[in-house]
Amino acid sequence: MLLVAQHVRFIKHLEQKRDSSLAYHVTAHLRMNGVYWGLCALSLMHACDALDRAAVVEFVLACFDPASGGFGAYPGHDAHILSTLSAIQILALENALSVLDERGMRTRIVAFVLRMQRPDGAFQGDVWGETDTRFLYCGVSALAHLGALHQLDTPKTTAWVMQCANFDGGFGTTQGAESHAAQVFTCLGALSILGALDLVERDMLGWWLAERQTPSGGLNGRPQKVEDVCYSYWVLASLSMIGRLHWIDPQKLSAFILAAQDPEGGGIADRPDNVADVFHTLFGVAGLGLLGYKGLAPVDPTYCMPLAVTEKLGMARPFQRVTVDWE
Repeated sequence: MLLVAQHVRFIKHLEQKRDSSLAYHVTAHLRMNGVYWGLCALSLMHACDALDRAAVVEFVLACFDPASGGFGAYPGHDAHILSTLSAIQILALENALSVLDERGMRTRIVAFVLRMQRPDGAFQGDVWGETDTRFLYCGVSALAHLGALHQLDTPKTTAWVMQCANFDGGFGTTQGAESHAAQVFTCLGALSILGALDLVERDMLGWWLAERQTPSGGLNGRPQKVEDVCYSYWVLASLSMIGRLHWIDPQKLSAFILAAQDPEGGGIADRPDNVADVFHTLFGVAGLGLLGYKGLAPVDPTYCMPLAVTEKLGMARPFQRVTVDWE
């Protein structure tokens, strides 16, 4: 059974540790992402109102970097495309994207994202120039949330994604990099948003993804690696986008995710008996959501957002659903 009440309490208590927890201060570079992870998990569990909406929106706006037009992870931090997408997603979850127009910020954010694309089609994360298919996905997803996809050079973008494909059907962080389940998600997610999934050899990739399920029921990110709850989302979302979600055992996977819960303090860990964190809590809940777990809101696998939100924004993409007997 998914321990919803404990998980909601766990997420609510995270913010209350900021004055006493060293971990809170040394992870400031992840704060915007962390707010998204927590808020999205709450939304999928129908508990979005557990956090103070006004305080959440205020925090996001405080992280805007007027010099670049993007969002940093924390007030005063430099803008990065990762935290920029999370900021946009948080506002979408709180039905507050209109604040960007009220403050004249939307066009500046779009300009920031577009500046992060290099001439070869790759995306860098910030002014320092590091490229990664994660950053490409963040850029494409951010533009979709902002209704600005038409400003992106789609052929150049999809061409770069396909240059990162490997002989095994998977995708890496860049050209020639090893296939990794998280990078598969980012590349498929970008192609899904851009309506270019027909470029993918679905059976080959589906086989590679299905092979990520281990005897424990959990999923790993690469061959010969241990299973981890976060891949419950990365792998399932990818399989859903290419219509091969039925190629894994949902009952064994859900049992693995549920076994990683902390029944007392709440939250979900990377694997059973480890310490829970908000990152794995979201992706464990989202993984269960993709399996249609009872009581959870439907998940849009392309965006890791509640389907109701992406439908409202008019950006939802086709995906496969499965029906699991949870009794």
